[in-house]
Amino acid sequence: MLISVVGFALMNLTVKFLDRLPATELVLFRSIVSLILSLYFIRRRNLSPWGNQKGYLIGRGLAGVTALSLFFYTLQKLPLGSAITLQYLSPVFTALFGIFILKEKVKWWQWLFFALSFAGIALIKGFDSGISPLLFILGISSSVFAGLAYNFIRKVKNTDHPLVVVLYFPLIATPVMAVISIFNWVTPIGWEWALLLLMGVLTQIAQINMTKALQMVEANEITAFKYLGVIFALGFDYFLFGYTYQWPVLVGMVLVVSGVIFNILLKARLRHKARKQNAA
Repeated sequence: MLISVVGFALMNLTVKFLDRLPATELVLFRSIVSLILSLYFIRRRNLSPWGNQKGYLIGRGLAGVTALSLFFYTLQKLPLGSAITLQYLSPVFTALFGIFILKEKVKWWQWLFFALSFAGIALIKGFDSGISPLLFILGISSSVFAGLAYNFIRKVKNTDHPLVVVLYFPLIATPVMAVISIFNWVTPIGWEWALLLLMGVLTQIAQINMTKALQMVEANEITAFKYLGVIFALGFDYFLFGYTYQWPVLVGMVLVVSGVIFNILLKARLRHKARKQNAA
């Protein structure tokens, strides 16, 4: 999951540099690269590209395409830290959907930590004047669909290979985004072509590692590690774009990250205690 976080952080940076191109076009190019790489590795492993639980795989693709399109748009319009922190609500929705889709239980104290993260989001929205109501709603919506996609990934963990799960995103995104891009096409120039290719490669690396991680543990636990990406985002904003945040916004980001860290530490402690009791 940490490899995935670094990969996505660098991918987010390339999206920021490609702000001249429409977000739907970026999703299209990313999907084309991911489609080629996925099919190549699937062929090397002699896997069937269609998978077993096609309904959940298609749902994963549709939810993922929607989440990514909304996220890319907010990345282009907002500072990296703000856009990414809004999208970081996805673990909350992952846990919520997980109750019904995966039958996973969420402890009462986890909801307290989630509430702490929500308080941080509210603080960011209140003091970050760059976040309009529309961008705020789009950012939240992105996290909702991301949480749904994570649950579908977990749903097929015992039936479908991670490469097949990854394939279904570009398999659906490529034709859908191709049709949409016809109406707002902007031709890339110069270095933008290299960044588009890099974006696709970084996505593939991050996506495969994230899928493997999601299939190894509970969805509402491992997705919390995504919060570490805010550290990269703040660094990029400050050193590359010269953007500084008001201190209440930084406090809000700390609350978001703190809610996740507390959740991780307490869950780890309880797991360790349970293992000791089982061993005894």
